Amino acid sequence: MVLHAVPPTVPRLLTDRSTSEPDREALVVDGVGALTFGSWQRRATGLAERLRQRRVAPGDRVGLRFGAAEWLDFAVAYVAVQRLGAVAVPVSGDAAPAEVAHALADCAATGLVHGGGAPGWTGGWTHATADGDDDTGDGADLSTSDGLAQILYTSGTTARPKGVAATHANVTYGAGARHRPFRHSRHLLHAFSIGTNAAQVMLMTALLAHPAVVTLPQFTPLRFARAITRWSAGTVFVVPAMAMELLAVADGHDLSSVRLLGSAAAPLPGPVAARLAAAFPNATIVNYYTSTEAAPAQTAMTYDPERPDSVGRPIAGGGLRVTDEDGRPCAPGEIGAVWMRSPAPPRTYVGDTTTSGATFQDGWVRMGDVGYVDDDGFLFLVERDGDLVKTGAHRVSTLQVEAAIHEHPEVADAAVVGLPHEVLGVELAAVIVVSGGAALTPPALRAFLAGRLAPHEIPSLVHVVDKLPRNRGGKVDKRSLRRSLT
Repeated sequence: MVLHAVPPTVPRLLTDRSTSEPDREALVVDGVGALTFGSWQRRATGLAERLRQRRVAPGDRVGLRFGAAEWLDFAVAYVAVQRLGAVAVPVSGDAAPAEVAHALADCAATGLVHGGGAPGWTGGWTHATADGDDDTGDGADLSTSDGLAQILYTSGTTARPKGVAATHANVTYGAGARHRPFRHSRHLLHAFSIGTNAAQVMLMTALLAHPAVVTLPQFTPLRFARAITRWSAGTVFVVPAMAMELLAVADGHDLSSVRLLGSAAAPLPGPVAARLAAAFPNATIVNYYTSTEAAPAQTAMTYDPERPDSVGRPIAGGGLRVTDEDGRPCAPGEIGAVWMRSPAPPRTYVGDTTTSGATFQDGWVRMGDVGYVDDDGFLFLVERDGDLVKTGAHRVSTLQVEAAIHEHPEVADAAVVGLPHEVLGVELAAVIVVSGGAALTPPALRAFLAGRLAPHEIPSLVHVVDKLPRNRGGKVDKRSLRRSLT
């Protein structure tokens, strides 16, 4: 691995890898095609030249809209834009037109690079990546370590999506390691949506890690399970919603190749982690916790039956603190606001001065969650900031209630929200998805919870649905859920 005196840029990492391993596969879309490091470099250089002819300049923000089947084109466009010193703004190919328009207008994008199936953007120029020849060009790489590399938009589960800007030094943090990660794997499998922080991590993993990174043109649990077997995947990354669906089809598939199963984007309920450990007999189950704003700061937790609901402790030199309303550190077990920091240059909001100060403070990033640490420094999340449910005289963590519901063998998925109540102020409502063919009734669920939760923690309302509303990052859209119940 090439060691850099200063933090490398994303295009520089690709140049290094394409020079040392030009014929090695970097990215694969199952059933669609693959990119070697050499072809990735040639295509990115060629597209950069075509964008340069369209007067894309350093500092320009350029939207990238691609669907899941177009991951290879997305990877090419991502590096091509950055070679010009411009800023990549990924959005999902299935994002609503209003969502795309908001992102591009909010960051003052110059234009949009898109795949063959995406509609053009009428606010500027458009250009689709070429599927054909590896075009070459001799233009210089204008990317710099302190220059912006990307702008990602938050999921918008609690407010309007915000643009989060990251420099190359932030995105490539840790690239100087002497050993390539995940050396136990020849292939790493994931199904994260383009435009999410988890997807960007997978793109950087393709540049830095030992295995080829494989994704699917469309996630279904059955196809994902088959892909694990077909590729003998040693490393697998999912979001909790995918993990729950995967468990339903795990029987009958050879999952013995998996040595590491990582869950990201949302807390992994302890009961789900336990079932994953049983379904993947050779795998270590790891829960990762971060945010678009805080990355690369994160905690990691190897599943521990003694602490099934913890999201772990900081890794890679990061920091963690929990503070009260006055900003003072909380004692172990005391609930407060969760903050994290990383040695990497911090991220920032784009053009948002009203909330930046509340989120970014002296290198610390407020995670938007409330939680506590135990005596050993393990972090436990309680709820989204400002969303802790107070019913009657009691404060209730919906995450803890959800974890108890997930212990029921007939529950495939669950979410708990607070709804207005004339006497209590707020009452708890559980929305559940039951396993195929099960007939779990609300009284039966409440009876099951009676031995696991305090009376005020047991939902008074239970609704059974076919599927929970989730955003592309895999998080339950609780605002939408509340609207559907009121």
